[in-house]
Amino acid sequence: MTGGPVSREHLGGKAMTQADSYDILAPHYDAAYASKADLIDVPFYVDLARQSRGPVLEIACGTGRVLLEIARWGIPIEGVDNSPAMLGVLKAKLEREAREVRDRVTLHDGDMRRFRLGKKFPLAIIPFRAMQHMYTLQDQVDALTAAAAHLREDGRLAFDVFYPKFHLLEAGVGQEVVDLEWTEDAGRRIVRRYFRKESVDKIQQVFAFTFIFRTYEGEKLVREEIEPLKLGYYTYPHLRALFLLAGLGVVEEYGSFAKTPLDNAATDMIFVVRKSRTG
Repeated sequence: MTGGPVSREHLGGKAMTQADSYDILAPHYDAAYASKADLIDVPFYVDLARQSRGPVLEIACGTGRVLLEIARWGIPIEGVDNSPAMLGVLKAKLEREAREVRDRVTLHDGDMRRFRLGKKFPLAIIPFRAMQHMYTLQDQVDALTAAAAHLREDGRLAFDVFYPKFHLLEAGVGQEVVDLEWTEDAGRRIVRRYFRKESVDKIQQVFAFTFIFRTYEGEKLVREEIEPLKLGYYTYPHLRALFLLAGLGVVEEYGSFAKTPLDNAATDMIFVVRKSRTG
């Protein structure tokens, strides 16, 4: 990589879970989500970053979909992720960026529950539902506590999770559906991502699913790749209790990236929090 350093210091702990390697997903990640028309979170996080003036900490930065856009706005940013595959894609993308963008970026390989960088930020972000990869109460508290440990006294943490639609969570177990499609190799190949829900644990609030990537040349299937994953989900009172346990207080909350109210019409649960003045 020709940009900032990749640091392995102050990053104790193992990866979140062996299932979340993203080895299969990582090479497809950018193309898949570039085809997703309703993915409109980047301006929200860029706006927060510009207000903060940086530097920004992005936790679970992945392939840099949000991180790079913030760096292009002239804001220094550090990213943390536990997936070598995702960081590998990001490092390759950084090499194609202008030098001034590369110089604003520093990457760290670390577990979002345990990492410690030894520095404070005016803004930390956990975009694109990365908190949903925390499956236990202890992991959820640890992740929020780790994020809070990197905030300045007046610093803020912003993150989003999906608004749970319980009738959909329990529907369609075992059914395979196409959820995204895009082209590669100058349009000579079509890649379709299939989604299959495997199980729902309503007590632990976790559902397991499989992504199946099938690549076609014309009508001929030339490659199939399979990645099993899990996501946790949250209710509103659950999140408010987590904030109390992690010593955080809510500054702003929204039901969409258009900053609509967090009510029964919400599509997301988006929070901006800070260290509690009493905690």
